[in-house]
Amino acid sequence: MTHPLLSQLSTRVKAKAHSATSACPCGATGTATATLADRPDATVVRHAGTVAKAHAPDTTHADLTPRLTTASRLPGILLPPLPPTPADLHGRLVTFWPYGTPVDPENPDAAPWEEAATLLARLHRAPAPTTPLPPMRGPVKAALAVTRLRMTAAHHPATGPVLRAWSTLPAWARAEAPMPDATTLCHGDLHLGQLVRHPAPDGPWLLIDVDDLGVGVPAWDLARPAAWFACGLLTPDEWTRFLTAYRAAGGPAVPADGDPWPALDTPARALTVQTAARSIAKAVAADRALDEVEREMVDACERMGCAPPESEQGFPK
Repeated sequence: MTHPLLSQLSTRVKAKAHSATSACPCGATGTATATLADRPDATVVRHAGTVAKAHAPDTTHADLTPRLTTASRLPGILLPPLPPTPADLHGRLVTFWPYGTPVDPENPDAAPWEEAATLLARLHRAPAPTTPLPPMRGPVKAALAVTRLRMTAAHHPATGPVLRAWSTLPAWARAEAPMPDATTLCHGDLHLGQLVRHPAPDGPWLLIDVDDLGVGVPAWDLARPAAWFACGLLTPDEWTRFLTAYRAAGGPAVPADGDPWPALDTPARALTVQTAARSIAKAVAADRALDEVEREMVDACERMGCAPPESEQGFPK
């Protein structure tokens, strides 16, 4: 059964799509509405060329509005909203966006690693907006994943190694202290699902999802592919393409040459813990065993717990 939020969000996105053009591709009946995501933290629906997103219930105007304003001012990097002011619906903040073509999950060889890296470098080099931005939410999301793990899977055999790895991280990476960088503009949750082509279907790639956008440590935005590479889930060629493109675009998160790992080590460890924590919690909720990839992340946490972060050592493999 469709819940009230999803139903009314569908109505809103139809109205927004039809107000934007006199020739909506859906025709008079408006049958082109699709649910793209329906989770506790986000409900997303599309109607023709317009997307509506209901943000997490705890999202506030004070946090979301400056993020939307920043996206509207960086149109060649971030997909700009329509318009940069959230609406209210069922106690949730709702934003509207133009539709963009996402990365094809069935064609990993066409993954836009260079484009993603270049966009990140441009974002990191952009001046922080004069309107104060909240901190980038990466460490907070990692901490929330660990909290959920403790609450729902404390007795799972894989939980111990994950918590031990978490305990080795510095306080800022656990969201227990301010980040050492409070000026660099960061995405906060970079993965390939955060890129779309706009105008669809074959326009330039842009970054989407501003919920975690803010100022902070730019290496966090490189941490997920770095962690995948360290765990053997991203090939050396893909990692090299990504890192080389980031450096070529002048990205400040790592040195222009030489070993990038002293800058990446802590964020990559934190993202590995976050991924492992979420995996265990989901497996427990579904009453299933960890799959091979999930087991790889837990194994990496076990190695991390035996080798605390040291800039000269790098991520243990």
